[in-house]
Parts: sequence; C-alpha cells; structure tokens
Amino acid sequence: MLELKNVSLSYGDLRVLRDVSLRLDPGERIAVMGPSGCGKTSLLRVIAGLQSPDSGTVKLAARRLSFVFQEPRLLPWLTAEENVRLVLPDTHHVDDAAAWLSRFGLSDAADKLPAELSGGMQQLVSLARALVCVPDLLLLDEPFKALDAAAKQNAIATVSDGTDAAIILVTHDACEAESLGCRVMDFSELNK
Repeated sequence: MLELKNVSLSYGDLRVLRDVSLRLDPGERIAVMGPSGCGKTSLLRVIAGLQSPDSGTVKLAARRLSFVFQEPRLLPWLTAEENVRLVLPDTHHVDDAAAWLSRFGLSDAADKLPAELSGGMQQLVSLARALVCVPDLLLLDEPFKALDAAAKQNAIATVSDGTDAAIILVTHDACEAESLGCRVMDFSELNK
C-alpha cells in the first residue's frame, strides 16, 4: 500500500524529516504521535504528494487517497452536501453524500454553507467528504480536535466502522489511536 525509504525534508535550515522509513499494508492503521513541530504533518504532506521530499523514495499503491487536514478545507460557496459530493466521480452516487452526512449526525446541516456551521461541524463535513469516495488510504491530521466529546466519540466510531482503508492518523490523543485500532508509532523515535 505504502512504503517510504529514507525520506528527508527540510525547510531552509530546519530539518523536519530525517531518513524516515515506513511501511503500511492494506487495511493497516497507524497512529503517528510525537511533540508539536516534529514533522508529523509534513510526513502526511509528503505521502499525499503535496510536498516533495529532499531525498528518499515514496511508493504509493493506493488508487484513491483521502486527506483530512487539521482545519476544514471546504469551499465556502457550496453547501455541506455539495462539498461532500464534490469528490464523487459521477451522479450515480449522489445519495452517498447525504448518507455520510447522516452518519456524522449532519442531516439537518446538508443545505447549509460552511459559514453557517460550527468549526466542529465543518470538520465532520470534511470527514464525510474523505470517506464518501471509498479511499484505499486515509490520511488524518488531528481530525477530531475541534469536536466535543460526544461528536468525537461518534466520529471515531463512524470512521472506524465505515472504512476498510489503511489509515495514518496524526494525533496527540492516545485514546483516539486506541479507539481507531491503530498501532502507535512514536514519531520522535522514527524520525531520528
């Protein structure tokens, strides 16, 4: 599914990834944990192809990759449902968008614009959009931090039960990793 070999990345003089090697098999779930600023988000960006490493190789065999960023990345002129439908390849699966919004408890918000939603609700729309396209690999960058306890519990259960995708979760919360069934990797150890 995914293999990184000796991946390094620097921002000027600041080296954030140091010879990182990692293998992820189909369906496997990994939580990457470590202190702020140690390169966890940069790792996800390199895996997604949003940033090129300075050195090393990234071999990605996923056909469909979804990425949920720390902050919602919704198009402000589209409703919640339109933001979710945006990633669907054709109109045959339009009802899937409403179904995913419902699973996240957002049926009543389907016709609302992002500005009419709370930050937590916007993040749930982002999660619904990531899952509606049935990804092989799901990259999650602290996706539950803006949620209250009940919404977080439902969102974690919905993600856990709603996909067979391989998952890389960046989190500071060991309970989130455990609830998603992730193997925990200490990034400060991996990124030496």
